[in-house]
Amino acid sequence: MDRKEFLNSMGMSAAAFALINCMGCKKSDGSNDADTTGPTGIDFTLDLSLATNAALLNNGGSLAINGLIVARTMTGNYIAVQRSCTHESYTLSYQSANSRFYCANHGSTFAESGAVTNGPATRSLTAYHTQLTGTSLRIYS
Repeated sequence: MDRKEFLNSMGMSAAAFALINCMGCKKSDGSNDADTTGPTGIDFTLDLSLATNAALLNNGGSLAINGLIVARTMTGNYIAVQRSCTHESYTLSYQSANSRFYCANHGSTFAESGAVTNGPATRSLTAYHTQLTGTSLRIYS
C-alpha cells in the first residue's frame, strides 16, 4: 500500500467512524417534537398514605411518576407537570426552594405553572390538574 492509498483509507475510516457516532443524533429545533411534549391521557391516583408517596406529605416534596413530576409546593398546593424539558427532552428536577422546575443540561427553568422563565426552552411544560380527596391525590389531563 502506498502513501496515497493509506491516507485515503484512513480518511474513509475516520469518516465512517464519525458517521456511525452521529447516527441518531438529533438537535431539536424547538418544534413540537413528540419527545419534548408531555404524556397524554393522564388520569391516575396516588395514595398519600403509602410510603412510596411519602415525599408528597411535606411542603417542597416531589416525586417522578408516569412521565410527570408531581410536587407539593412550599405553600402546600399540589402541582404536576411533564418530566421532560421542552427544549431537548432532558429530565427536569423540582427545586422547591426556588419554586421552579430546572433542566440541568442546558439551564432552562420553568415556573411552578410550567411557564418558561429562562431558556433555551421556548415552550411551556404541559401542566396537569390535581385534586386531593382525603389521602387520594388524583392527577389528570
